Amino acid sequence: MDTIKRYIDCYVPVTGCTLRCNYCYITQHRLFDSKLPKFKYSPEHVRKALSRERLGGTCLINMCGGGETLLPPEMPAYAKALLEEGHYVMIVTNATVDKRFDEIAAFPPELTKRVFFKFSYHYLELKKKNLLERFFANIRKVRDAGCSFTLEATPSDEWIPYIDEMKKAAMDNVGAVCHITIARDERDPEKLPILTSLPRDEYEKTWKTFNSPLFDYKLTIFEQKRKEFCYAGDWSFCLNLGTGIMSQCYRSYTSHNIFEDVSKPIPFKAIGKHCKEHHCYNGHSFIVLGDIPELDAPTYTELRNRTCTDGSEWLKPEMKHFMSTKLFQSNKEYSAFEKFLANVRIRTIMRKEKVHSRLKRFFK
Repeated sequence: MDTIKRYIDCYVPVTGCTLRCNYCYITQHRLFDSKLPKFKYSPEHVRKALSRERLGGTCLINMCGGGETLLPPEMPAYAKALLEEGHYVMIVTNATVDKRFDEIAAFPPELTKRVFFKFSYHYLELKKKNLLERFFANIRKVRDAGCSFTLEATPSDEWIPYIDEMKKAAMDNVGAVCHITIARDERDPEKLPILTSLPRDEYEKTWKTFNSPLFDYKLTIFEQKRKEFCYAGDWSFCLNLGTGIMSQCYRSYTSHNIFEDVSKPIPFKAIGKHCKEHHCYNGHSFIVLGDIPELDAPTYTELRNRTCTDGSEWLKPEMKHFMSTKLFQSNKEYSAFEKFLANVRIRTIMRKEKVHSRLKRFFK
């Protein structure tokens, strides 16, 4: 069975959305835009750019928009092209754009078994807009078509009075309680603390009632600066689907257009010990999948799966196995010398950035 070679966090450049959640970073920055994006590269071209041969093997590709990922009508075609290449595709969505689910549910079974939906459970917004029935109907539609899924809620202080009904709606419709993640406060872009007015202990006590391994693990790494050698930039990377720009992580030292000339090899370069972030707020993906081998972390399966009241699971067998594998199983760790060279390369870039910054201030 397949094992993960690389993890690609693929940004879909859409900032329009069918919802307006107050904890959303697009809301915090007032970035909503009703215009749909224009994609420079076709699905067929993207498939060639992200071929298994070019990437070195089978990859897990996460497709997530700034707004609602599935608003652009082209998204099923991009997902299908990557699935036909043999990759596993994750789609983050609020499950309100019905037509996209009809299209994806119509994919052949050999493709749907490699599709995983991260359904964002924006309970209050769905309730206010009378969309809960549609939301769960779309989940069941792709589940019955052979796709895997998880149900994930971003905890917000205003939801606390509705916790019991949130749980009940999930149990009644998908057989298990949703997982809980942690919202970051984008108003403090350097530290990105937890978005809540509650004291930390009360926040934990409130949301631990969901018994979510995702929430429990994120609590252990949130606001913890990572100083270990990280393989982000090599074993994983971020990619803009609209432009083809690849970066090492969310804050990167290098960037390259890997769609422009698909005959060129992709320049994989690990970020090493020089992470620019205050903490790895999405370590539930990067760390859990294995970007920092020395850290003991659960599998992605353990954080995302649920066993339902009828004994079924949210993850289908193929996806459950694939998401239980780690990046360090399919990639060779650097030697001490290779790590030294990687860190020297990053430090050289950092020095150049400092000089450039000083010159810019001097001539301002």
